[in-house]
Formats: sequence, structure tokens, C-alpha cells
Amino acid sequence: MADAVPPSAPPGSLPAIVRGLGWVSLFTDAATDMIYPLLPAFLVSLGAGAEALGWVEGIAEATSAFVKVIVGRVSDRARARKPFVVAGYALATAVRPLLALVTAPWHVVLVRATDRVGKGLRAAPRDALLAGAVDASRRGAAYGFDRMMDNLGAVVGALLAFGLAAGLGWSPRSIFAFALVPGLCAMATLLLGVREDPRGAPRAGERGAPDDASRKLAPGVRGYLVVVAVFTIGASADSFLLLRMHDLGLPTAWAPIVWLTLNASKAATNLPGGRLSDRVGRRRTLVAAWIVYGAAYAAFPLTHSIALTWVILVLYGTYYGLAEGGEKAILADLTPAAARGRAFGALNALTGVAVLPANAVFGFLYARSPACAFAVGSASAFVAAGLLMTPLGGPRAKVQRAPPEG
Repeated sequence: MADAVPPSAPPGSLPAIVRGLGWVSLFTDAATDMIYPLLPAFLVSLGAGAEALGWVEGIAEATSAFVKVIVGRVSDRARARKPFVVAGYALATAVRPLLALVTAPWHVVLVRATDRVGKGLRAAPRDALLAGAVDASRRGAAYGFDRMMDNLGAVVGALLAFGLAAGLGWSPRSIFAFALVPGLCAMATLLLGVREDPRGAPRAGERGAPDDASRKLAPGVRGYLVVVAVFTIGASADSFLLLRMHDLGLPTAWAPIVWLTLNASKAATNLPGGRLSDRVGRRRTLVAAWIVYGAAYAAFPLTHSIALTWVILVLYGTYYGLAEGGEKAILADLTPAAARGRAFGALNALTGVAVLPANAVFGFLYARSPACAFAVGSASAFVAAGLLMTPLGGPRAKVQRAPPEG
């Protein structure tokens, strides 16, 4: 049975908790993306290159993955999920500016890994909160809105980084330290502007409490997660796209603008992509997203022009718009409320674990042949798109389609 929309939310609208978490995402990503587009060139300045970048991103995401799967299960048994979300954002806000103090590549690994522990603490409980906040017919829109705000935050962060670097001449270290400001804005919004509805769920051992069987993941859900992992094993961090632009001669100060345009493309298509998944089907939308990804990765090594690569990058951004809402909505549709923390923890853990070899292998291949690295990513996306439409991709959940908006 689909979760009911909270009484305070008019039909067709997104509840206050969805909007509030969206603003938290915006501020948090503004802080993150003041740093992220500068990281490849910063690592080069520390004496590292493509392989080191692969290990930085891979270890960071793998660390996050282990935390996600544990916290997801624990949050299913707790009365409230918000404390996990608060702890995750607080840790990331505190540790992120420490990049201003690093002097060696392994310091970057340590800071990024700790930052990702924060993401691990908040990711599954947050996704479960969003799943229960709206009717099933509008879950794609809810996740699409959240991702839109997240990507708008990346635009804001990139603009801040560019303005501080190119306009005021700030060094990367100074910009990393300033990232504390939007992080504190995110914490204030979360603490003061996001109110979790009382779940009223019985505690373990009480009458009516979900038992362990109700929290187990169904075989169809596990099959869907495997297909997502197949895609992720060939999906590298977007920082490699910035490295590609850097290798083509893009000045470091312009990296935040490239990042801005990528995230603007994501943000412009997130909400339409989420709504599309509500109307035409989640799987069709996700298959289309993975095809866009595969086509873009096939095209990246074919051009040596900064301008043309930039255009492909903007088109590549539509992959996120099509994928980010539907991917999570599929999992929410297939999973009962009592198991959603575990399910989202498993999703985030599987993708996080896959990201470690994905980035390490991509970095290894890129250092020797960028064309080969991009070809592997493209092939994985096309294979995953085909598998998603087979029985391995999980059962088709029967979800009431969203009514036309008028």
C-alpha cells in the first residue's frame, strides 16, 4: 500500500519536509562544489595525477558505502530518522574545510573519506524519509525535486568558487576554508526548518512492530540492485571529466564554470525527469538515462576541442535528470516502509562499493589511454540498460500513475 501524503500537503504538492530537505541539499552541495571542481588540479599541484584521483574518489565512496548499509538497517528500527540525518550533515560540514590544511595526497583521501562517512550516516535515512513523505504516484517528482535542489546547489557552489578564484584571486585553500559558510547554512536549515512527522511505529518487541522477515529484501529487489551495480562498476566520478577538460588545456580558474554548466543541465532536467518517471514508467526513463550516459562516454574521447567537449558535457547532464528521480523511486515502489532504510542502505552500499574499483580502474586506464577508459564506461551503461528490461531487473511494481497537472 502506498504511503499517504501528509494531511498538510495539498494534492499534487510536495510536503514541507521534502521542500526543507531540498534546501538543505542546496546549501550542502554549494559547500561541496566550491571544492570539487578544484580538486583535480589541486591534486596535480600536490604531485598526484589521474590514478591518485581515482583512488581518492574510490576510497571515499567505498568508505561511505559501509556506513550506509549499517545505518540504513539501524534507522528502520528507530522511531525517528532525522537524528541520523543531522549527524551526517554535521560531520561533513565540520571536516570539509580541513582540505585547506592538507599537504599530501593521502591527506586528501582522509578528509574526503571522513566527509563521505557523513554522507553515509545521512543518505539512507534521508531517502527513506522522502519515500514516506509522498504518495507513490509522485515519488519520482519528490526525488527529482530533491536532486534538482542538490544540483542547483552545485551551480551556486561553482559560481562562488569561480568568483572567489577568478574575481578575487583567492587560492584553492582559501576557497576550501570558506566552504564552512554554506555548510553552516545547511545545518541551520535542517535543525530549524525540517520537521519529521512522528512515525508512531512500535518499537522492536512491542505489539505490531515489524519483524525481521518484513525487513528482508525480496529477491526482485536484490536483482534490481545487481543491475544498478553493473551500471556503477563502469561509471567513474565526474571529476575525470574535469580532468579531461584540464588535459585539453582548460585554465584551472574556469573549472568551476564547467562544473556549473554540468550541474545546471542536471538541475534543469531533474524535476521533469522525475515527473516523466511517474507518468511513462520508471524503468523506461532509467533505461533512457543509461543510454544517454553510454552515448556521452562514447563521444568524450572523440573530440580534442574544449568547446565541443563542453557541449557533450552539458548533454551528458541530462542523464542525471532522467536517472536520479526514477532510480530511487523504483526501489521505494518495490520495498515496504519497514525495510526502506535497509533497502536504500543496500543501494547506496552497492553503488559505493562498485565505485572503488570503477574509479581505480578508470584512473588506471585513463593514465594510459583515455579512449579505452571511456569505452569501458560506455559499454557498462549499455549492458545495464539491457539488463534492466529483463527479469533480472526486478518485478514491475504496480504504481498508480500521477494525474495530469493542471
